[in-house]
Amino acid sequence: MSQVVDHLAELTGFRDRDVLDVTLVGALKDLVQPRSVAIYRCVGEPGEQRWLTRARLVAGDLTPTADPLWSDLATLPKLEAHPMRHACLQRQEPMSLQSEPAVGLFPLATDRDVVGVLEIETDKPMEPEDVRLVSSIMRIYRNFQALLDYSERDTLTGLLNRKTFDESFLRSAVESSPPVAEPCGDPPSGGRRSSGESGPWLGVIDIDHFKSVNDTYGHLIGDEVLLLLSRLMRSSFRFHDRLYRFGGEEFVVLMRVSQDEDAAHAFERLRHNVESYVFPRVGHITVSVGFTEVRPGDSPSAAFERADKAVYYAKQNGRNQVASHGDLIARGLLADESHTGDIDLF
Repeated sequence: MSQVVDHLAELTGFRDRDVLDVTLVGALKDLVQPRSVAIYRCVGEPGEQRWLTRARLVAGDLTPTADPLWSDLATLPKLEAHPMRHACLQRQEPMSLQSEPAVGLFPLATDRDVVGVLEIETDKPMEPEDVRLVSSIMRIYRNFQALLDYSERDTLTGLLNRKTFDESFLRSAVESSPPVAEPCGDPPSGGRRSSGESGPWLGVIDIDHFKSVNDTYGHLIGDEVLLLLSRLMRSSFRFHDRLYRFGGEEFVVLMRVSQDEDAAHAFERLRHNVESYVFPRVGHITVSVGFTEVRPGDSPSAAFERADKAVYYAKQNGRNQVASHGDLIARGLLADESHTGDIDLF
């Protein structure tokens, strides 16, 4: 019993979801002694959903394996490629496969939906007490995930909230930092990535004339517009792009692409989807978007400031458009007065 309590204490001691999944598979490996234990998440839009391996431990391994969070969706296996996992996802209840090895499947659920499957392979079918143990730990896992959602997500739209942004931003910046140049070599100009290398970009999205929506139709209809816009954002961006609501009608996207044109295409897709959508009672609305590449040494506020200036330019020059801060600088339409978050020491 003390071993179970120790693992539960460790499981609920992290606020990082990536670490949480790794901790869960590690705990179940110790408690159940399986051949392997893994968490598979369902990602992508309906009809194109795939399995993303969040954490997988095999007997004898010290550290788990996982798919990169920025995986190309097309490289991941489709749901139908693993019928038992798919069935567990649809039935939303534990399942077992009497095979060699035996397989136990448990739905991975949040308060909103079933989002994945826990898969445990054992030499023989799991004993009833082990099934109960795993089910109990999964309930604790689900409750803890709900607490994280409550603290990290906007209550209206379900998107990530403002206070989670800084940590995600800094993590993305670290992951994309250019390698240190060899002593005999020259560093890349300006610290930029080489062609084709994916790095973080930040976009700010602002609803045009949103105050008039609230004034004309009331705040309940305004909230419905915000909720529907968040759904359009989910369908317009990739499963691994980070979507935030900063408050009011302001939204933020943190994504990884290799160049300005790719980011512009993604934000233009959202702009077009919003313009084409008919919102109940309100009809058509539009959004203005500004985006910037995240530079080496950027602070979250510095990158946000550049994207915000691009949004301001878009609004001042007709609205319903996407503006690149880098492009505006290159064309002489904006002065680059931004700075990174580096601190000078005297």
